[in-house]
Amino acid sequence: MRAAVTLCAAAALAAPLGTAFAAPSASPAARTQQTPQPVLVDCSGQPQVRPGSYLLACGDGNSRLVSLHWLSWDSTGAVGRGTHAVNDCDPYCAAGAFHSYPVTVRLDRSTGGEGGTGAPHFTRVTLTYTDGRPDGSARTVTYPLAG
Repeated sequence: MRAAVTLCAAAALAAPLGTAFAAPSASPAARTQQTPQPVLVDCSGQPQVRPGSYLLACGDGNSRLVSLHWLSWDSTGAVGRGTHAVNDCDPYCAAGAFHSYPVTVRLDRSTGGEGGTGAPHFTRVTLTYTDGRPDGSARTVTYPLAG
């Protein structure tokens, strides 16, 4: 009787281990090594993916992207739409007014992951104004991004 109880206890302990080792492996898609998505590094050095807003002028806050809606975001680039809010700094920035311009936003030139966050990050932003633009601005402007 003692042998039967010991055998049953051993079988009960082994059953969960057997199912853990026999569990089906992850799907082929889950096993595939995926390249991490590039991020957009904000003014405080924090990585952002598909942010709703982004400060372009870290020093004074007089240029920012707001109401961002991303159409695509992958390792080759990101495309979205939003509004570029720009301070006219008239007569000076503290007394200036913000003006809003609809834009298409393109992020590109992703790094391989070197730099502050250790993650691949975009190093260039291109804005295309779709209806009006700041005085003296070209229809399409490109800025380097830190990271």
